[in-house]
Amino acid sequence: MAQIDLETLRERIRQMDFARGTPEQIALWREDVAESRANLVIEDMTPTIDEDAMFAMMLDEGVPPALMPSIILSLYQPGTRQIAA
Repeated sequence: MAQIDLETLRERIRQMDFARGTPEQIALWREDVAESRANLVIEDMTPTIDEDAMFAMMLDEGVPPALMPSIILSLYQPGTRQIAA
């Protein structure tokens, strides 16, 4: 499986116009993401190291968790792990 290109993804996210979270919000989101990840592990759907790194990077960039899926879908070409041009 191909690795997620975190630096290219980070660069694209930095170019986007959306309301980024405050440090306090991001801290709460990190707790929520950790809880969600624990639930995925319980359900035997453990995220890969690359997926964990991608979501951590998105939090570092202040992306609200509710916006993450639409950003991922808008940037990646369907059926690939390649960022769309």
